[in-house]
Amino acid sequence: MARDPNGTANHGRASRKTRKVILDKLKREGEQSATALSNELKISSMAVRQHLYELQQQKLVHYREAQGKKGRPTKLWHLTETADHLFPDAHSELAVSLIDGIREAFGAGGMERLLQIRAKSQIEQYRSHLQKCSGLAQRLDRLAALRSAEGYMAETRQQGEGEYLLIENHCPIYSAAASCAGLCANELEIFQTTLGKDVVIERTEHIMAGARRCAYRVKAKTDLTGGS
Repeated sequence: MARDPNGTANHGRASRKTRKVILDKLKREGEQSATALSNELKISSMAVRQHLYELQQQKLVHYREAQGKKGRPTKLWHLTETADHLFPDAHSELAVSLIDGIREAFGAGGMERLLQIRAKSQIEQYRSHLQKCSGLAQRLDRLAALRSAEGYMAETRQQGEGEYLLIENHCPIYSAAASCAGLCANELEIFQTTLGKDVVIERTEHIMAGARRCAYRVKAKTDLTGGS
């Protein structure tokens, strides 16, 4: 019986698409079991495990064993550092090289001035996109969409009445930020200025500090004070 080359090709594309979805979910949501992935992807646990073992052979995922209350330990799968190249890095080598050159040519003062100019430009850009948004939730959703377009894999989640998390699951400027701490230091100020004085924002998780993601708790001041 002759093999159908189109069927084989379609199966290969489907498998690659499924593995890409698995990688994306692990990036966005952190470590997960094969069972949890199976429930989300609506495919069998066995199929998920086959994909995970294939990704493990490619050194893109690994697991740790977590002992439950009873039974065998559960394998919790997570991305490896090797998987970072699959996500945007915003030309890290060039960025680091430019930072080093600017610091050498203009000193710390010149670098600080450059960061201020960059922050001002970002704030103006974000504000222009947010000016027609009504309410904090809509502004945050729009900001997350803008950040995602820049490679941050951003999203918002409501935590309670008037309180939200702005989450960035990836840092496309990680290497540059590691070379120039001011890039991260300015980020909180940029968000605060963009969202306005009626908002309180604090960073609760930080990739540069070893966290899986960056996260910011955002709340309207009126909700904190009981004002209208």
